[in-house]
Amino acid sequence: MNKNTLILSGVIVLIITGILLLYNYQMQENVRHLTISTTTSLYDTGLLDVVAKRFKEEYGIELQFIPKGTGAAIQDAKNGVCDAIMVHARSKELEFMKEGYGVNRKVFAYNFFVIVGPKDDPAHIKGLPPIEALKKIAKAGREGKAIWVTRDDGSGTNTKEIYLWKLAGYNYSKIKNEKWVYRTGTGMGETLKVADAKNAYTLSDTATYLKYSKEGIIKNLEILVDKGSELINIYSIILINPNKYHKNYEDAKLLSKWLTGEEGQKMLEEFGKEEYGKPLFKPIVEVLKNKREPYFDWILKYGFIEDNGVLTECPKEFRYGNDFTFFEFRVPSNNYKNY
Repeated sequence: MNKNTLILSGVIVLIITGILLLYNYQMQENVRHLTISTTTSLYDTGLLDVVAKRFKEEYGIELQFIPKGTGAAIQDAKNGVCDAIMVHARSKELEFMKEGYGVNRKVFAYNFFVIVGPKDDPAHIKGLPPIEALKKIAKAGREGKAIWVTRDDGSGTNTKEIYLWKLAGYNYSKIKNEKWVYRTGTGMGETLKVADAKNAYTLSDTATYLKYSKEGIIKNLEILVDKGSELINIYSIILINPNKYHKNYEDAKLLSKWLTGEEGQKMLEEFGKEEYGKPLFKPIVEVLKNKREPYFDWILKYGFIEDNGVLTECPKEFRYGNDFTFFEFRVPSNNYKNY
């Protein structure tokens, strides 16, 4: 092969490579993308991988998730880096909407928090109500017999933990600085690994605990407290206000409708059932439609917002357009104060 032939072959290879790169770039440009900042418990369990796969099959939209604690996910939205948030801390969600960043909040799933701890249970909390259990953990901790691990990261789990400590009569901002409390500042999965290594107690969502325990990532922790309405954990999706940022509102709306629609709710009902014997996240729409107790009352108490005598998933002042139908229930609201 002479020199000219080699040069010509090289030129042809470069041209073909350029055409392929251009084609690949154009194909990527044609794919619609949606960015979601989300709580780690939804991400760590693998649920969002299934959501992304099925949603892309349905709409051809690529979902990109940024897993963080609820507080950090909300901050992402305030910084304009995402199109929607999927979180689980009603008080923070309400504040986010009041500040003008979020619209059209929809609840889509629930499960429960649990208090997990070492198998020998030095604080003797197994089977107790959560508030009584925390009191015994604090007593044992101060006696040098127990360790509590807290995320202390502004997440939905941390928000629930602060609320539970308050019900137990403790000021979280003070108790977290005591010697028997260890702060991780990380997500649920990493916090469980720290608690496991330290033979400590912590608050976890059920889904992340079951996944990490089943896969052998954690080996020393057992579920010790899992009863009590105050342990319910409610997830919602909030869209970014298009009047605040020019984000991809239309595709975010599709995701919200899919999650709360028949296909998304069925997916939630099935996720984890085969592997764990029960779904890791429970669909919420059927409970609300049929007012199925006791969960209906618990969801209203810990997941809905009071709006002029009505309990709703999204108050009217935070609704954008006419794209959604929202659950509303006119019930006595004295016992439904936001935490």
